[in-house]
Amino acid sequence: MALIAVLWLVAALSIMVASLSTSIRQEARTLSGKRDLVAAQAVGDAVVQLVLQKVRAAERVPDQWSQLNVAYSGQTVVAQITPLTGLIDLNQADLPLLSRLLTVAGELAPERAAALAQTIIDTRQQRDSRGSVMRFEAEEDLLKVPGVTYDLYARLVSLVTLEGRGSSRVNAKAAPLPVLLVLANGDARTVEMIHAKRLSGDVGIDMSGLDTALTDSSSSNRLKITAIVPIDTGKSIHVSRSVDVMASAPDGTPWSTYRTSSSIQATTSEN
Repeated sequence: MALIAVLWLVAALSIMVASLSTSIRQEARTLSGKRDLVAAQAVGDAVVQLVLQKVRAAERVPDQWSQLNVAYSGQTVVAQITPLTGLIDLNQADLPLLSRLLTVAGELAPERAAALAQTIIDTRQQRDSRGSVMRFEAEEDLLKVPGVTYDLYARLVSLVTLEGRGSSRVNAKAAPLPVLLVLANGDARTVEMIHAKRLSGDVGIDMSGLDTALTDSSSSNRLKITAIVPIDTGKSIHVSRSVDVMASAPDGTPWSTYRTSSSIQATTSEN
């Protein structure tokens, strides 16, 4: 009986050791993943700063969407420059543009998209107790609009802004690929042709396939700089900063930051 008890004890200890080893390995992988994520975030922040320095040193603020490769810390990181006039301003966009955004990017039926677009306009035109128009103060305010779910918000947030200081339309030359798709009413072939040509540095690109009723040539000193840092197979962290390039910050920085964000996304052809 004593021998059996000893054998049971040894077996139990073996199971405990194996379980502990598995737990330690899992924790090590988790810590390693978090460490890699923090490191990638730091690389993204540094690349954004380098691009901002380059933009600030240029003779004029970019008025077109562009993409460049930045060498940093032994790796090459893709960085994108998006003038905020190339995004859809939630406080300026009119009913046709918002309806198109909700139909193409939001994947809603046209009738529902039009109704929700009107609700967005009604929400931003509400007045406070002093009679002042409330407007949207952050992109997250979209979640306060009746009918906007988190899934819908997630599909829209990278296409919108509150800081464009432009008109109710979009500058097509400044628009990133998802916004171009909205302007083309979902015509992926037209958008891919435009995007491929500007990635190759072509000038005078034909944009006649876009809806001219939704576009203009507005400009702004405000940009969104995004660094795309690979973190895993098929995934990358997008580190973004929206800034006014020509306005100095109180701390002496030669640009003023309005919004920072980061997200993990699947790698796409735009990257």
